[in-house]
Formats: sequence, C-alpha cells, structure tokens
Amino acid sequence: MKRAVISDIHGNLTALKVVLEDIRDRGIEQVYCLGDVVGYGPNPRECIDLVMDFDLCILGNHDQAALFDPEGFSSTAEKAIFWTREQLESRSEQDSIEDQQRRWSYLCELPRTHHEGDHLYVHGSARSPVNEYVFPEDVYNRNKIERIFSMIPKYCFQGHTHVPGVFTESFQFLSPQELNFKYAFGDQKAMVNVGSVGQPRDGDPRSCYVIIEDDTLQFVRIEYPIQEVVSQIYAIEDLENFLGDRLLEGK
Repeated sequence: MKRAVISDIHGNLTALKVVLEDIRDRGIEQVYCLGDVVGYGPNPRECIDLVMDFDLCILGNHDQAALFDPEGFSSTAEKAIFWTREQLESRSEQDSIEDQQRRWSYLCELPRTHHEGDHLYVHGSARSPVNEYVFPEDVYNRNKIERIFSMIPKYCFQGHTHVPGVFTESFQFLSPQELNFKYAFGDQKAMVNVGSVGQPRDGDPRSCYVIIEDDTLQFVRIEYPIQEVVSQIYAIEDLENFLGDRLLEGK
C-alpha cells in the first residue's frame, strides 16, 4: 500500500489543496500528517477541516501553541499564533458552533507520537516529539544523533525543520537531490524528514512530501501558486509580510 506522509502545512490552504490533488492523482488513499497544521498561514480553519479526514495527524508545536501559550517562539511566530487562535475562536459565516467545537476537540486529541511496527511518526524527534529540532548540521553532534537513534525502533518520520532529507546512523544527512529523490530502506536505521507542505525552508519554494511504498521512499516536490498566499498574508495585519516573503524564497 502507498502512503503519503506530509507535514508543516502551517495554514497554507492553497499549497495543501495542490498537494492533496497530486496525492489523489497518484491513487494514494492513506495520508499521514506530522503536525503543524496551523501557524504562520492565512487559513487555519480550512486546513484543520481537511486534515480531519486524514488517517493520522500528529501534534506539532504550533498546534500545541494554538491550544496553550507559545513558548520559545519568535515575536513574528507568536503574533501569528495569537491571530490563529482568534480565528479558531471565531466563526466564519459558513461555520456552525459544532464546526468550531469540532476543530478544537480535534487539536486537543492529537497524539504526540504514533508507533506502527518498526515505523515511528513524530513532529520533532523521537527524544522530544513536539519540540526538538534535528537539523542537517546535527550530524556533527554525535551524542545528539546517537541518543535519538537509540530511541527509534528502525525508521522515524518527522518534520518541524521544514528541511527534507534522510539521516543515517553513519552520521550522514542526505538531501532529496543527493538521493535522486528516492531512498531504499535497509538494515540501517534512518530518520526521514518529510519536508513542509506550506513553508519549505531548504531553498526550494515548492511543497514537499514523501510517499512510502513497501521498502522505498520517494520525495515529491509540487509547485503551487505562491503569490496567491503571499497576497493573502499581506492582507492580514497580524501576519507580518515576512511570512509571505519567505514563501517565495523557500527559506
């Protein structure tokens, strides 16, 4: 069975719709999300409504911040999450009270981790599922990488950094380009960052997600009308223009 794993939508409904269309076109019926459905982007309610139909969604740090108070956020991210909370606390003309309550209940019930055989699904890392970043340069921090790998059954799928690629036990980080966008699982443990749907930060502004099929992994990049989202962000006073500008650069 093919499975699509996406992450870090960040309220970018335009990107999410394009990615889901690509997933459907490929005949993939099972979709997992690794969190951060909201935050930064202009359409938190609509994104939650779509994600609620997925087979799995993990709690991300921005999802958690929308429920509680943001910790360790930049002023830009904090301002955006307070605006996001306001959107979830209010209703559009099409919303009912039940719609509003259903979104809050959904966020409240998101799991921090999901184990499935030798696969572990988290937002951040196996060590700190919601908040820990694992960056490509962390391969030079042997203690950190060894500790995290010791907590992984065999394969771990994560997001959070918005930088896609594969971490190996031999202290390598392999970008999708270096892998020719495909990776074959073997005896060695691996951590897979699936990238970001709504806010890539690897210098490529296209949305990113992965497809798992048997023992193979494929990274997929999808173009979407970024300028539409930039204009939406510019039109919202509480979302700084920088949040739109960075989408154009993939940073």
